Amino acid sequence: MTLKTLSQCLNDSAAKHPRRKAIIFGSKTITYKELDDLTNKVACGLINLGIKEQDKIALFLDNCPEFILAYYAVLKAGAVVVPINYMFKIEEAKYILNDSGAIALITSRVYVGMAEELRLRVDSLKHIITTSKTSGDTLSLREFNHYDHGSLRKIDTRPHDLAVVLYTSGTTGFPKGAMLTHQNLVSNAEDSAAAIKVTCRDTLICILPLFHSFAATVCMNLPILTGGKIVVMKSVRPFKRVIRAIRKHRVTVFVGIPSMYTILKNMKLPRLLHTPIIKLLNPVKLCISGAAALPVETFKGFERKFRIPLLEGYGLTEASPVVTLNPLKGKRKAGSIGLPLSKNIELRIVDESGITLGKERIGELLVKGPNVMHGYYEKEEEAKEVLKDNWLYTGDMAKFDSEGYVYIAGRKKEMVNVRGLNVYPREIEEVLYQNPKIKEAAVIGIADEHKGEVPKGFVVLKEEEKATEHEIIQYLRERMASYKIPKYVEFRNSLPKNTTGKILKRLLKDEEQNNTK
Repeated sequence: MTLKTLSQCLNDSAAKHPRRKAIIFGSKTITYKELDDLTNKVACGLINLGIKEQDKIALFLDNCPEFILAYYAVLKAGAVVVPINYMFKIEEAKYILNDSGAIALITSRVYVGMAEELRLRVDSLKHIITTSKTSGDTLSLREFNHYDHGSLRKIDTRPHDLAVVLYTSGTTGFPKGAMLTHQNLVSNAEDSAAAIKVTCRDTLICILPLFHSFAATVCMNLPILTGGKIVVMKSVRPFKRVIRAIRKHRVTVFVGIPSMYTILKNMKLPRLLHTPIIKLLNPVKLCISGAAALPVETFKGFERKFRIPLLEGYGLTEASPVVTLNPLKGKRKAGSIGLPLSKNIELRIVDESGITLGKERIGELLVKGPNVMHGYYEKEEEAKEVLKDNWLYTGDMAKFDSEGYVYIAGRKKEMVNVRGLNVYPREIEEVLYQNPKIKEAAVIGIADEHKGEVPKGFVVLKEEEKATEHEIIQYLRERMASYKIPKYVEFRNSLPKNTTGKILKRLLKDEEQNNTK
């Protein structure tokens, strides 16, 4: 494992591949030398603005080259990046700015009004910097282009220094800032690159939001580490544009979330694009799915349709984020999140007492490795709950099979206790997804007078399909033990999701609790 900073990764790639394209965004291209020079200038501009080492600088940007430029410039200045979900409303963004103590916010013209309002309401926030020229007392990244590299010689960033404070999605309570060092992020990018055999000859497409840990590591840090190309897309819609970008720029690695693969599996595209379905994603050599559980039916249907390896992995913000992946060369198991990403990462599954469990026993998944965060920003007590003896307690219930592959059963807090019997929502959801009428499914536990808790299912049907609650329950009865069968099934037009497509069961539980009051 190499001990270096993210800044050094960019410097090294620029030295090795100065003329190679680093970023492609529509008709705009940036080479590695240009990216290195631009980040150096912006870093010097930040230093001359008064930014000090380990100061927090927030990024409030959608997918664009400036996100990558700003991210690496902040790191080169010795400061810490705080990415914020650009879909957040003002109160949500205010919480993260206040919690992190950010002194500067880099954003685009679209969000300047909101940024100015935030500056009035956040005591620590002094500077607003935009990606394009604006009026008033905001600054522009373009104003930093005249700085030379002199002040960078004073910066001595080390691998163990804090690089990013990345806030969790907040599915339980307020978001917490995971403190990730340069070593955390570089080691995870290195391990990911080795696992999927990425080199400088590869091109990765970035359609996931860069503020998210999955996209930041796999779609940005990984290709910059290896000297590969990043095709940045502002949006996944319309999907035809994504397909055209894949073919035009010869994308070799497609990184997505389960809902994208479900759409591809079900899409009837050949007539639309005048190309055989099996060649639709040429020259993609592999696809990666993360951020949420990949339904078995989606995995099987996608590989059968496109004949491209689809590798499901698992990760969490606190682990930089990738922890496991189904192997590129070897057995890929449907329903499994695969094997540890590398030999650097250790896994354990323990019971409530912390005793290690054997194969096929379900318990809490623990992770140890150079990718594990150093704690939560200014929340020592919360960090102690999940970091014990260098092990990260993930809160996910899982098991190993006889070959060491890991299977997620669900979140620890999502487990449903039916008269003392443990029921894992993921197991029920997998069976629901096998029903040809069902597009999306989620299962939660609700209070029950006689059984303590019972499962309740939420289902979105495919277009033009019809079904009854009795029909769905009967479908499950034929395939599962009786105590696992949901007492109720509710049909919805859609299910609440976060920006990476993960179904927000907390919101479903909140609705249920409010309805029973």
